[in-house]
Amino acid sequence: MKQLQDIPVSVLDLAPITEEGTAADALRNALDLAQHAEEWGFRRYWLAEHHNMPGIASSATSIVIGHVAAGTKSIRIGSGGIMLPNHAPLMIAEQFGTLESLFPGRIDLGLGRAPGSDQPASRAIRRGLGSDGSDFPEQLAELRAYFDPGAADSRPPGVRAVPGEGLNIPIWLLGSSGFSARLAGQLGLPFAFASHFAPDYLLPALHLYRTSFRPSGVLDKPYAMVGLSAALADTTEEARRLATSSQQQALGLIRGRPGKLKPPVDSMEELWSPQEQALVLGRQQYAVIGDKAAVRERMQQILEETQADEWIVTSQIYDHAARLRSYEILAEALYTKWPE
Repeated sequence: MKQLQDIPVSVLDLAPITEEGTAADALRNALDLAQHAEEWGFRRYWLAEHHNMPGIASSATSIVIGHVAAGTKSIRIGSGGIMLPNHAPLMIAEQFGTLESLFPGRIDLGLGRAPGSDQPASRAIRRGLGSDGSDFPEQLAELRAYFDPGAADSRPPGVRAVPGEGLNIPIWLLGSSGFSARLAGQLGLPFAFASHFAPDYLLPALHLYRTSFRPSGVLDKPYAMVGLSAALADTTEEARRLATSSQQQALGLIRGRPGKLKPPVDSMEELWSPQEQALVLGRQQYAVIGDKAAVRERMQQILEETQADEWIVTSQIYDHAARLRSYEILAEALYTKWPE
């Protein structure tokens, strides 16, 4: 039986731009959070590719990864994820080959097949690429071939990734449905599930991943990372208040009006309809909100449900100091920070 204190914890950062802040503020805060996460014992710090989102500053994900890696020393830095259909595989191989060359042994490449954007932005990004995500397995095979000198048959003749070729960069598949779960299992790759916004599919996807898993040169058994959203504070009452920022953000997405991260409110009652409330709270089945004791109890329940091998946690909290404190409490609750 897995024990909660033995499960590694990582950070998923959406580099939130607040109503009173700028993208520059968000990127400074990202580095500051990564430095604290390193100090507190988190395993990885991943950044997500989103486009045409006024409240997210990590659209140029590879560049932000370099920014954060340069300001940290040991924590693994990566993508959660790069939306591969938005890019030519050669470009991603070169970008992450460059990152790995600059920061050896610290770079992760998490890949998704969603656009990470709305339809207009998706069309603008993918102009000329001719990909809608349906050829993701072929794109993935080409990308992996650029890192493997012996896989010339899986990439265009005469094309090599420099930097990139010969480098051992861990590749993860990310998903919110069964497609990437099955593919990750068949290829013997680690799998991360976005249960922080697609909770209904978490358990079926994990089952599909584990039952379809085939040992590979990467893994001899399945390795599943479970994504959670979190708002922690010294009191559960304050944590619930902090969580209203992410609830307002989810409400804006439901209404088709994404925006900057809003300050917390004392009550959401006047902001959403009963139907909208149900939709937002439905997406938060795997949110962990509360003080240290409450969060530890909830995460023990989720561990028993999922048998996760690793957590990756996102906290959309308005005030940067409160966001830092949320992650610090999480580290303390899960024994990733030991007493002096």
